[in-house]
Amino acid sequence: MAQLQYAPPVDDFAYAAPASDAAGLRLALSVFADRPHLRDQLRDDAEGAGFRVVQADGLGALHDSAARPLGEVVLVDCPTVDGASLAALARLDLRAAHAGAMLVVSTSVAALDDVFACLDQSAPQILVDPGRAERLVALGQVLARLPGRRVRELSEEDRLVLLRLAEQVNTLAERMDRIAGPEAGAPPASAFRFESPRRSFAGSGEGAEDRLLRNLRPALPDPRLVRRIIRQRQARARFFDGELFADPAWDMLLDLTAARAEHTRVSVTSLCIASGVPPTTALRWIGQMTEAGLLQRVEDETDRRRAFIALTDKAADTMARYFAELGGEAARLV
Repeated sequence: MAQLQYAPPVDDFAYAAPASDAAGLRLALSVFADRPHLRDQLRDDAEGAGFRVVQADGLGALHDSAARPLGEVVLVDCPTVDGASLAALARLDLRAAHAGAMLVVSTSVAALDDVFACLDQSAPQILVDPGRAERLVALGQVLARLPGRRVRELSEEDRLVLLRLAEQVNTLAERMDRIAGPEAGAPPASAFRFESPRRSFAGSGEGAEDRLLRNLRPALPDPRLVRRIIRQRQARARFFDGELFADPAWDMLLDLTAARAEHTRVSVTSLCIASGVPPTTALRWIGQMTEAGLLQRVEDETDRRRAFIALTDKAADTMARYFAELGGEAARLV
């Protein structure tokens, strides 16, 4: 699994090498924000990081910017949404994906579900109610992802906080691998490996083997039990600092397991709340867990303006195996 690269939240622009391409020319960047003071701040920060700002306009300019070059990076601030702004964001998402541009979009908790739903092509960074430091981190991540870019060393505190995300997702995937168990003689193809009967059934074909495999997999746990576990975990925050027990990956897996057993859908905003960490941090976890094969984005087939987050089938199977392994002990642990 690919590792995240980070830039530290600092107050100046010494954290990253200048944003220059192989020819020594500064990389082009566009800014779209309705709030004038924020638009000026984004432009200043981008120029301080070494980008060449080719456009700095309000969101309305997204409607008629198709003929203008966007550059390699696009910064967008969209704290509130309506039909026109969502349509413009969707077009920008497609255009950025086609051109290979990197998109960084800041929004609010209230608009998060709508913004998330219409940005499904360009793999953007989404920031929720960010401060200036978080925006600088996003710029640093952009620089780190560009070929040939070198981000300077993080402070020890930033390293511990920021690298914890990728490290724990790796650890989680490895643990779930062990729960599932490797398939005999088969090389690992993803973050999950599942046992499969290696028998031959005359006349049964592949469909029969698939049905047998499904029958061998344990059912998902009772969602009432999972909800009790979630409530018990949340109760600790009444007595201790919530960050002391922060485990967003596991909290999200529990919430999505209960939702799958209940046949309900989970919005990205709801999942961010379930994670127990700030929304921007939760979105980074969701991105890493999606890359690791734990989560998947699910479009609403009746409304293309909506999207949900769900466990992948293999992640659901692994959670079922985990609870089956605990057996009756799971209820006593609550």
